[in-house]
Amino acid sequence: MAKTRVVVVDDSALVRSLLGEIINRQPDMECIGAAADPFAAREMIRNLNPDVITLDVEMPRMDGIDFLSKLMRLRPMPVVMVSTLTERGADVTLKALELGAIDFVAKPKIGVADGLRLLAAEITEKVRIAAKARVHKLQVADPTLHAAPSASRPMPLNPILPSTLNIGRLSTEKLIFIGASTGGTEATKEVLLNLPPDSPGVVITQHMPPGFTKSYAARLDGLCRIGVKEAQDGERILPGHAYIAPGGLHLSVERSGANYIARVRDGDPVNRHKPSVEVLFQSAARVAGPNAIGIMLTGMGADGARAMREMHDAGAYCYAQDEASCVVFGMPREAIAAGAVDEVLPLSQIAPHMMERLRKTYGASLNRV
Repeated sequence: MAKTRVVVVDDSALVRSLLGEIINRQPDMECIGAAADPFAAREMIRNLNPDVITLDVEMPRMDGIDFLSKLMRLRPMPVVMVSTLTERGADVTLKALELGAIDFVAKPKIGVADGLRLLAAEITEKVRIAAKARVHKLQVADPTLHAAPSASRPMPLNPILPSTLNIGRLSTEKLIFIGASTGGTEATKEVLLNLPPDSPGVVITQHMPPGFTKSYAARLDGLCRIGVKEAQDGERILPGHAYIAPGGLHLSVERSGANYIARVRDGDPVNRHKPSVEVLFQSAARVAGPNAIGIMLTGMGADGARAMREMHDAGAYCYAQDEASCVVFGMPREAIAAGAVDEVLPLSQIAPHMMERLRKTYGASLNRV
């Protein structure tokens, strides 16, 4: 079997050496080059044609984000970001994922050598995933397309999606549950951008480490017509809002009288993940039953597939992202194989189809109440 060929790009000689050692210890990959800045990396990529690169953010002469933007426009390839775990590092990493990076590794601020050694399994797993992921050329987007609405410039709407569905009590009774992993930050954003202000409440588990989900939620909150925040234990889940599981903690839902509330808890990893989609979807099956709507987005592995089948058996209507629009088709594929999915749709169609189905199926009957 051909080895995955990796180029490491980092201004730290120590980090370059450590990442090279970690990669070369794996039987299925090799570090074929290490560059101290993007200019050296450009020549190395041109001459060595690697399968994957690992890319630091803060580097001399050109930072990693500028380099990534150029790379994904001119020579798209799988990139794993290696970003310091800071508030700024989180913001920059989310920008990198937006530009097309497959995934990221959060390197520690101190004790870098020991920290990277402890992260060796995570680093090599993400390199393997990146090597198999779908990479798309970065398109230069219209800057007004996904900007927050203002008095002078209203938010453009998807033509399929009414600006308001007038579904009344339904938005309180129904809940949308989303699970995602690799590639999921952008996929979840696509779904949320297409939800109207009166959407049912949304509860999300995206595989992310501590320190990143707060920045991710804030970023989405500035873009979407619904409010987006990191979930807090005990808070009521409201229509027109989305709640993201904090990194390193499990998120589930409970019923309190007529209301749904969020439960944020520590605990052992489930399916090797914390937060775990399995935990969230199991609570959906148990608490919301036929009032739940499940969405499985791009990601490696099978986290949440069994629990989505439980949701389906409890009466929930479930969607999966199709293979062509996934960065990694693993989680949707497993949910489909488990018999958990009612519809498989391209990413861009999931939210419009879901809201149109709600309006057609429930809107008319509720308006007569």
